[in-house]
Amino acid sequence: MQVALAALLGQVGVMLQDREMGWLWPELKATIALAWPIVLTNLAQAAIPATDVVLLGWAGPRLLAAGALGSNLFVACMILGAGLTTAASPMIARTRGERAHDVRTVRSTVRQTMWIALTIVVPMWLLLWHSEAILRLFGQDPQLSHDAASLVRPMMFGLLPLFFYQVLRGFVAALERPGWAFTASGVAVLTNAVFNYALIFGHFGMPRLGLFGAGLGSLISNTLMFLILAVVVLTQRRFRRYRLFGRFGQADWARYRAVWKLGAPIAVTLALEVTIFNCAVFLQGLIGADELAAHAVAIQIASLCFMLPLGLGQAATVRVGLAYGRRDRLGVTRAGATVLGFTLAVMVVLALFLLGLRTQLVGLFLDLHDPAQAHVISLAIAFVTVAALFQLVDGTQAVGAGMLRGLHDTTMPMLIAGVGYWVIGLGTALVLGFTLKWGGVGIWVGLAAGLGVVSVMMVWRWRMRERLGLI
Repeated sequence: MQVALAALLGQVGVMLQDREMGWLWPELKATIALAWPIVLTNLAQAAIPATDVVLLGWAGPRLLAAGALGSNLFVACMILGAGLTTAASPMIARTRGERAHDVRTVRSTVRQTMWIALTIVVPMWLLLWHSEAILRLFGQDPQLSHDAASLVRPMMFGLLPLFFYQVLRGFVAALERPGWAFTASGVAVLTNAVFNYALIFGHFGMPRLGLFGAGLGSLISNTLMFLILAVVVLTQRRFRRYRLFGRFGQADWARYRAVWKLGAPIAVTLALEVTIFNCAVFLQGLIGADELAAHAVAIQIASLCFMLPLGLGQAATVRVGLAYGRRDRLGVTRAGATVLGFTLAVMVVLALFLLGLRTQLVGLFLDLHDPAQAHVISLAIAFVTVAALFQLVDGTQAVGAGMLRGLHDTTMPMLIAGVGYWVIGLGTALVLGFTLKWGGVGIWVGLAAGLGVVSVMMVWRWRMRERLGLI
């Protein structure tokens, strides 16, 4: 970890060397203005499953463990689709950098990205419908697998509106107006909390549906989130001139293929990262139900923290993409240097926050005064400690990937992610967790090792972008 930190800080220092530093403050202001609504939107979206975990935790560790299994299958599909639809943002940003008033290309990009969402969602529905059989295939407890399926079946139909929302979110972000996406997601968070509370426990005259109710609440929330943002892009003057839903059935196969070409490696990269954490869930389940419940709590805390560098990475994609479209090499360098340096500073503060308040954060999900949950609580605190220690490298790899996407460089980052997460990360987790008997903590340390390797390689590739012909 010390070697990785030294390498990253050294690279930032080199990148910030510039004879004229007057550009730094304007670029930083532009980056922050773009990033903070994106970060809040990410937090709002992450708050939907986090709310589910909190409410299921109130219902008991058994329900929480089943919910963790089911939601992880759903999240794996969600991330794959979100990765594909993420391609819209760098493509629109590049178009705006090249031709600021090109309405037709932007509209076609949005339309064809939505076509891709329709292409992939049906096989995902078929897969998730058989979630119980899939979980049993991975050796999970039969009763937990059965209960998890009752969460997934209503929740899975929220994938299509969620993917459409992601496309529109990329559109408004590329136009540097990401606040509207936050408004939509904020309403969805409140809706999810109310409906899930009512449907899980049977309040407000609603039936007591348990896990099925949690899945139904998420479906309602994701649908509402898309509908709100769709109304915004249809009615607000800055957006409506693009007529995004006009001639929705008109094909543009060249653009369709271009979205696939750029988006597929992004989807695989995100899937490799998310599924390694999903794999960790299955590994924790092989150790015990307490480890699984503790992991569900710790991963929600870590996921909420990750929304910050993820948002900064998405802002970096737009800022780098705009400069890339203008063929402004110096602008590309400055955009990347600014966001990477800012991210490193922020992640140090975030790591200290997690270390200082780890017990209180776990207490939001579990009753710290319940003796029956003492073992789960101690495990969750240990997992959050490891999560705090890998914040710096986790943030760096997220922003590094975002900067490279701004250059439309997605294939090599995908390969880096595959080696880092699934060779280094998983291999270390298996050795520490099972061979050396470190248990759940060993699995989390393995995840940290994979993140460290990926972060260094992402930033190295960014530094070598001109030699590699990326710009």
